[in-house]
Amino acid sequence: MTQTTSARHHEHGTARPAARFDAVVEAAVQQGLLGEGDPVAGFIDTEGVRASVGALHDAFAATPGVLHTFAAKACSLIPVLRLLAGSGMGCEVASPGELRLALEAGFPASRIVLDSPAKTREEIRLALALGVAVNADSLAELRRIDALRNPSTASVLGLRINPQVGGGSIGPMSTATDTSKFGVALRDPGAREAIVEAFRERPWLTRLHAHVGSQGCPLELIAAGVAGTYELAEEINGTLGVRQITSLDIGGGLPVNFADETVRPTYADYVAALTAAAPGLFSGHYALVTEFGRSLLAKNGFIGARVEYTKDAGGRRIALTHAGAQTATRTVLMPDAWPLRIGAFGPDGVPKGGPVLAQDIAGPCCFAGDVVAYGRELPELAEDDVVVLYDTGAYYFSTPWAYNSLPRPAVYGFRVAGPTGAVTFATVREPQSLDSIAAESGLAHVDALIERDG
Repeated sequence: MTQTTSARHHEHGTARPAARFDAVVEAAVQQGLLGEGDPVAGFIDTEGVRASVGALHDAFAATPGVLHTFAAKACSLIPVLRLLAGSGMGCEVASPGELRLALEAGFPASRIVLDSPAKTREEIRLALALGVAVNADSLAELRRIDALRNPSTASVLGLRINPQVGGGSIGPMSTATDTSKFGVALRDPGAREAIVEAFRERPWLTRLHAHVGSQGCPLELIAAGVAGTYELAEEINGTLGVRQITSLDIGGGLPVNFADETVRPTYADYVAALTAAAPGLFSGHYALVTEFGRSLLAKNGFIGARVEYTKDAGGRRIALTHAGAQTATRTVLMPDAWPLRIGAFGPDGVPKGGPVLAQDIAGPCCFAGDVVAYGRELPELAEDDVVVLYDTGAYYFSTPWAYNSLPRPAVYGFRVAGPTGAVTFATVREPQSLDSIAAESGLAHVDALIERDG
């Protein structure tokens, strides 16, 4: 589906938060993409995505041999992946499902990297047959690859290390702690020697990989992890007396600023921090691979949801909406770590004005903690109004939680045309039907557990 509506245009950078999406919200309501029949949907700014990819490429423009891959888990929607493939990205995948999506989206196998801490033999076998790059997560996995690898495979093979440089402010997002489940723990007794020996025994092992974490990890911490990886590569090549390691996968993890519209840190900031920590990294001596996800898409998407009811309880105003834990799972379960900015719009999709009121923005899930924002100062919300959850282009509506068997929301890409303000939508994913929910819940086997006579 592709639709176009002419709506009031708001230029980027206006004072009101995320005002650049005002015309899109209004057009979505006008076209019925948000309303009684479809009370929640996700929206992706396709030109914004292209601009973010461009900023990433520009930041690394002086460095030869860089493969920028998109972390598929950040938005596992085939049309979005296809958009990224067409913008010059590769794809990082961490499961058989993500690998299938990447292939369906048109990424060449040579531009796909498989990372996962628990790859099955069949998963490894398929990746090697396709020529997908594989980063082994452990020495045990290397031994598994020994048995499965065909010398003729085109796959680039690497080993993930945990540089153990510490964690950021969000523990679950930090992957370089002393006890992280990811990679070979570099600072554990004997580990460094074991890693060098693993490369000595396997001349086909040519890549070193590390990822420190993402949200909550400062640039200095990320840079320290990358620097440690670079130093290890230099040590391995020096010890072996041959340039066996030819590429470094430095992961992604650039954090996103959720406090306002400003993009910070930038990819240029990231490159500057890495240059300071490991000056030789960008010399061209090693080909580089990156794996960014959230930083490419978060600010290029939002969730729109209808206000179904408002109520007062204990002196608190609550707006009950259709955007809760099923689409904003991390924010609901960890509100301090994942705060979201909220916009208030009228039933016509036009931004609301007037006096503000402290209000909780709650979702539809049947548990008390299903609240996406507490005590937010917003114009007073009423039935049929629309709320917008900003900065949700990554990880939110693309991988919804099936709690309460709530249907997956529709997702639309959009473009806003220059001075005319024409908003064009294209369907990325249809809203899930009740028939689909029933089918996923075993409808075809409805009598499987019923005992039959005879």
